Amino acid sequence: MNGASGMDRNRILILCDFDGTTCSNDMGNTIMNRFAEGWREIDRSYYTNVIGSRLAYLQIQPLFKGTKREMVDYALGEEKLDPYFLSFYASCREKGIDLKILSDGLDFYISSILQKHGLQEIEFYSNRVVFRDDATVSIEFPSPRNGCDLCGTCKSTILEAHREAYDLIIYVGDGYSDVCPSQKADLVFAKPILSEKCRKRGKACIAYENFRDVGEILDGILADPEDAAGSSPRRRR
Repeated sequence: MNGASGMDRNRILILCDFDGTTCSNDMGNTIMNRFAEGWREIDRSYYTNVIGSRLAYLQIQPLFKGTKREMVDYALGEEKLDPYFLSFYASCREKGIDLKILSDGLDFYISSILQKHGLQEIEFYSNRVVFRDDATVSIEFPSPRNGCDLCGTCKSTILEAHREAYDLIIYVGDGYSDVCPSQKADLVFAKPILSEKCRKRGKACIAYENFRDVGEILDGILADPEDAAGSSPRRRR
């Protein structure tokens, strides 16, 4: 992202999903493949909309076997941070644009990966894992939505809580847990699954592959919002 004038003078917040977005691979799936044998059957119920992620986590919870150290070490060896995220975040800081992470994943691998890359200052919201001495875990949900069990972390509620503090809220995501917050954001960057969900709901979004794309497109929007809205039709969905 280069220097820009115009919209960047307003209060801007970028909310990023973590698994499949900030981190190119899905670390939640990676961890469960290694430490929660049998979780895939429960996951199928989630992806076919039989259950929400909160209930899925509660059903997967007893399957976890491993210490925090084992899981953190494994996560750090497997993670693939988006190769352009570091430069994107640095550019946001230079411009005074706030960035936070909203995840329906698990806190221990998010915090460990951010710390590994010197990004521990980034505020993030996620589900919380409590590790027990017997190598079992419990999963807690610090940011739920009352009356809705679709997600463990309600990203829409968090977005709404920031609405009055910002003039523009941008959402960057890739999957199912990003559908609800994307409907409430002012501008959405979406990978294929989220893009298709947005299309079906009549929500405009911008396709991207990585944070280099997000930065380049956002530069144009910040410099000239009206012109940028129509300047990249192949990316619009």
